[in-house]
Amino acid sequence: MQEAPLDMKAVIRLREGLNARDGSIEAILEAYHPSEIAILLGQLHRSEQQEVISYLSAELASETISEMKEEQHPEELLLKMHPDVRKEVVAEFDYDDATDIIAQLDQVSQEEILEGLSPEDASAIRNLLIYSPDSAGGIMNSRFTSISIDLSKKEAIDEIIRQSEASDEFYSIYVVNRQNKLLGIISLKDLLKSRSDVHIADLLQKDYKAVYADTDQEAVAAMIGQYNLSSIPVIDEHRNLLGQITFDDVIDVLQAENTEDILKISGVSEDEELSGSWKMAVRSRLPWLVINLGTAFLAAAVIRYYDQTIAQIAMLAGYMTIIAGMGGNAATQALAVTVRRISLNQLSDRQAWNTIKKEILVGLVNGATNGLIVWAVALIFDGNPMLGLVIFISMAGNLVIAGIAGAGIPLFLKKIGIDPAVASSIIITTFTDIFGFLLPLGLATKMLL
Repeated sequence: MQEAPLDMKAVIRLREGLNARDGSIEAILEAYHPSEIAILLGQLHRSEQQEVISYLSAELASETISEMKEEQHPEELLLKMHPDVRKEVVAEFDYDDATDIIAQLDQVSQEEILEGLSPEDASAIRNLLIYSPDSAGGIMNSRFTSISIDLSKKEAIDEIIRQSEASDEFYSIYVVNRQNKLLGIISLKDLLKSRSDVHIADLLQKDYKAVYADTDQEAVAAMIGQYNLSSIPVIDEHRNLLGQITFDDVIDVLQAENTEDILKISGVSEDEELSGSWKMAVRSRLPWLVINLGTAFLAAAVIRYYDQTIAQIAMLAGYMTIIAGMGGNAATQALAVTVRRISLNQLSDRQAWNTIKKEILVGLVNGATNGLIVWAVALIFDGNPMLGLVIFISMAGNLVIAGIAGAGIPLFLKKIGIDPAVASSIIITTFTDIFGFLLPLGLATKMLL
């Protein structure tokens, strides 16, 4: 059985093979898939990565580099290759992968690579570089299979076979007119099963989905998922066929977007690389922590205001931290669900209101349940039913507030054009902390003193 690609024994064998220079490195690399080699490269120094890549064929090198994560900087490996080798490697790339990698370089380095490519490859990559990397144009592949609507069945099959030599795989056959305007798609199955005298126009499926080049990549991913598509064509405003986006491209998009949302909700900038240095991590996280510190002073101000209440009812100090902490947890749950709903689809005003109402009900039930538990604890250990009542009301109230804040704040931020994943967590924490302290202290002041 093959060892796990992150097993340090594999890294050690790679290094021993590089040092031995006896040909063993080729045998070691043959045991791994390009995606696994890409993971192993992440454990090596840059010079070692460059040497490992040199042992791979142009096809395997292109597959390995395209599988490398952005934080591994595959563009640097590409830039350091000999121009003749680089030309062969880039020729094996899908154009969208080549564009994603080259786009990470500065303008001078981009031109250095593009000038060494064939005119066809350089032109295709330049055309893709003009699009935003987060748009349909930025993730599309300009290699696709298209045929003219004027063809017969035999002519169409011959043309598909000819084009397949330049593409490793294809999922849809796009039908265009002489001006390259997309007219529809045909199924390869329908084409092969049709009569020999049939024409493409007779098999055309006009009911298809397409996206414009400036469509956001998240919207593309949502459309492919909603309609269970294996690929989707990309067109311009004149319906000229520009390229296609396949489901494997969408998987990469979803991974990137999910990572981005998780980092944002956690108060970490999306600019921080997952494998970046400690300096980058500090630069990314410190501003959010400072902002969070400022909001924490607001909660502390509530405690200072009721210092006499705490002095007379000391056990409140323990209970109010429980109430604030439970509120924070409940708000985080509501926030995660709401942000996910927002990312999956655009919520109407009615759906947004229903989301808030649901979280209010959930908060009320969960708050009452947990409040009863804490009330029982207060009754048993403190022997004070009124204190238990204060804790019960505070717990139920704060969890309702947590539900409202966890659902309402991201929806409000989305409404006014602010990314809900960026600021929601800090605002919500402020709400649950303040009310987690204010409710028990305020109620105790009124009911117990």
